[in-house]
Amino acid sequence: MKKYLLIAFLFIAGFTQLKAQQQDDPEENAKIEALKIAFISKKLDLSPDEAQKFWPVYNQYFKEMRQLIKDQKDDGNDDVLDKEQKVIDLRKKYRDQFVKIVGQQRMNKLFNAERDFRRILINRIKNRPLRPGGVLKRG
Repeated sequence: MKKYLLIAFLFIAGFTQLKAQQQDDPEENAKIEALKIAFISKKLDLSPDEAQKFWPVYNQYFKEMRQLIKDQKDDGNDDVLDKEQKVIDLRKKYRDQFVKIVGQQRMNKLFNAERDFRRILINRIKNRPLRPGGVLKRG
């Protein structure tokens, strides 16, 4: 029994350290951010003028989205529908601004591109080989 508890503890400790390392690595975060910008720019086919108007609005939207998700984790409310509604409300809040810049059709593509980028990123993280000691191999 003690052996299983020790194994479980080591697994949880390793996972926690790995997660913290991924979140606290500014270089890794900058790479991901650059990939996201390139991915969304390509999906929306932004002109230089559109990009200049789009990215400040998107960055503010994303900052609010990140804060909303953080607040949802901290609030202890487990109501999935309430959480989804808050995300929808935030997207609606920015909808008109995005439509003014890129139009209705590409505004819809934006939210699909975000979802696609998240899915690709998660798959890449899942498929990264681990180095001995449980630390992700960079590269």
